[in-house]
Amino acid sequence: MQARALIALVLVLPLAGCGGSGESRSLVGAGSTLVAPLVSQWASDYGKKTGAMITYGAIGSGGGIAQMTARTIDFGASDAPLTPNQASACKDCVQLPWALGATLLSYNLKRAPAKLKLSGPVLAGIYLGRITHWNDPAIIRLNPGSKLPATPVIPVYRSDGSGDSYAFSDFLAKVSMPWRAKEGVSPQLDLPTGIGGRGNDGVAAVLGRNNGAIGYLGSSYVFRNKLDYALIRNQAGKFPVPGPDTITAAADAVTAIPPDNAISLTDPPASAPNAYPISTFTYAIFPSSSGRAKALSDFVTYAIGPGQAFGRKLQFAPLPEQVVSADKRTLARFG
Repeated sequence: MQARALIALVLVLPLAGCGGSGESRSLVGAGSTLVAPLVSQWASDYGKKTGAMITYGAIGSGGGIAQMTARTIDFGASDAPLTPNQASACKDCVQLPWALGATLLSYNLKRAPAKLKLSGPVLAGIYLGRITHWNDPAIIRLNPGSKLPATPVIPVYRSDGSGDSYAFSDFLAKVSMPWRAKEGVSPQLDLPTGIGGRGNDGVAAVLGRNNGAIGYLGSSYVFRNKLDYALIRNQAGKFPVPGPDTITAAADAVTAIPPDNAISLTDPPASAPNAYPISTFTYAIFPSSSGRAKALSDFVTYAIGPGQAFGRKLQFAPLPEQVVSADKRTLARFG
């Protein structure tokens, strides 16, 4: 990835009087577009409080992992945990959840009701090219009484490596055997049909240009841009409205945290009836040993602590206490 691809969302200058100390705490990160609005808030507030300078490029989770692996940035952010191959290539990188959000299904369909109800198997059918029109009986059964047009369905997906693709495919792999057999779980999907878009902006642009399009986007992006979105059936048969409370319900269903902190929140059990089924953590990724260890530890400690207060207005849920405790244990080993 060339340097010009690292577009700074926020550049917070050191406070007057901080001098070299502010410069020494400067950090450069890149990755997830889903978490970018929250990182922007963190960088601004943290800079005001400490004089640190945080620069973040919203280039997608795959780009963040690639740049972290190449050590061209101080930290990466990904909505997908590192795969075994990525972890090996990253050479002693650590990952910890520092934000809790969701992936939504947005659609552009004339003469359609708001908040269409969809299920995992229906979404798998759409993205596998097996459900091709909006008046398909499988969609009508989920929306009784609605008059859906015979408009062709246009699946839209992320063409770049994306944590949203990971969360979406992770959900579908749990609820659809055909999807699991053909596509599996990946941050980079190779689909038989549809149109690709780079980043949330790219997916939204394709949606806007095509009547009948459906695509997956980060929750903060959908709400900030007031896009139409579907309600997705969970294991309890409910269709919870995505938001901080229903994302929290998904996270509360987690019973254990593995040593590498990789946690899947998608398709929570029926015992969590209010849980939104495509919820996801975003992970901070950085080297286990670094000359920037103090600056990184301080910033991440802020993000998983006071920084969580900025989440709700951006449609992020606060990290559960057990996750914060696991993060702190990881940070205690870092240096």
